[in-house]
Amino acid sequence: MKISMSKMSFNESLKKLEKEYKIYAPKLYPYEGRFSDTDLVRYGEVSTIEEMVFDKKSEFSPKEILTPQSETMFYFTEKEYKEPDIDAKDSLVFLTACDLHSVKRFDEIYLRNKFSDIYYKNRRDKVKFVVVGCKTGFDSCFCVSMGTNKTENHHMGMNINENEIELEILDEKLKNSFSGTEKEFEIDYPVKNEIELKIPDVINLEDVINLDLWREYDQRCVACGRCNFVCPTCTCTTTQDIFYSENENTGERRRVWASCHVDGFTDMAGGHEFRKKHGDRMRFKTMHKIGDYKKRFGYHMCTGCGRCDDACPEYISFSNCIKKLTAVLGGEDE
Repeated sequence: MKISMSKMSFNESLKKLEKEYKIYAPKLYPYEGRFSDTDLVRYGEVSTIEEMVFDKKSEFSPKEILTPQSETMFYFTEKEYKEPDIDAKDSLVFLTACDLHSVKRFDEIYLRNKFSDIYYKNRRDKVKFVVVGCKTGFDSCFCVSMGTNKTENHHMGMNINENEIELEILDEKLKNSFSGTEKEFEIDYPVKNEIELKIPDVINLEDVINLDLWREYDQRCVACGRCNFVCPTCTCTTTQDIFYSENENTGERRRVWASCHVDGFTDMAGGHEFRKKHGDRMRFKTMHKIGDYKKRFGYHMCTGCGRCDDACPEYISFSNCIKKLTAVLGGEDE
C-alpha cells in the first residue's frame, strides 16, 4: 500500500501508535555535541515528524536500541538470580537503508552464529523498521560501494517531503494506523556517493599482516575506541559485575560495549596481550570489516555509513585506509 498524507495526519497516526510502540528516530540534542556549543544527533524516543532529524547524520547508530551501551543481564543475590523484565511495548524504529543493513549484520552475529543470544533476540522480536528515503547520503558515506544503499527488508518505507509524507506500508498491522491518498512513488535511495571504493573480493591475512601501511596508525591512532562505538556493526562487548554497597553479596551483571582499539581488549591471564601496536589493531578491525566477515557470511560487515571517519579525533579515514589497502593489493584505488 502506497499513500501520501500531510505531516499533521502523520503525527496523528504516530500518536495512535504510541499506545503500542516506543517510537525511535534520530533526534537533535542541543549543546550535547563533542565540542563546545555544538549539537548532537542520536537515536531517541520521538512523537512527531518534526522531532526526526534526517538532514543530518546521526553520530550514533540505532544499534543502541537493540544492544544498549550498558544492559543488565541478570540480578543476583546469595541464593538466586533474576533476568530483567521485558518491556511491554514494541519498538518502531525510523532509519536509513544502510542502518537497516547493519541490523542484518547483528542478526548474523547474535542469532545465527552457532548460538542465539537471548537478550538480543528478546529486543529484536519486538522491533519494526521504517526505512526513510535518503537521496545523496553525506560527505563521508560510501554505502553504494558497499551495496547497502537499498533494502527491501523493512515494514514500512517513507519519503519526507516539504509538505507531505509518502508511505509504503508493507506490514499488515501498521496499515490500520495510517490513511491517505493513494500515490505511486519509489523510496529515495542514493545511487552515487562522493567516495567510491573497489574492494578486492578476497583479502587473506597472510597478504596484509606485515604491510607497512599499518605502521602509519601506530602514531596517528590514540586507541580511544570512538570508531567502534559509533559503528553500526561493531558487536564486541564485555561484562561487569556490580555489587550493591548495602550488601556485597547482591548486585547485577551488566553487558557493556567494548572496543578492539582500546587497551586491555585482548588481555589474557599471565599478562599476555595481542596486538599491542595501534596499527595492528587497525589491521584487525579492517580485516574484520572487509575480509574475514565476508568469508564467513558472504558480504562485507562494513555498511559504508562513514561514522568512524566523522568521530575520529585524529581525522583517520577508514575509507582512505581501504583505498590504501586496495592499492597495495593491486587494485585500482590509491
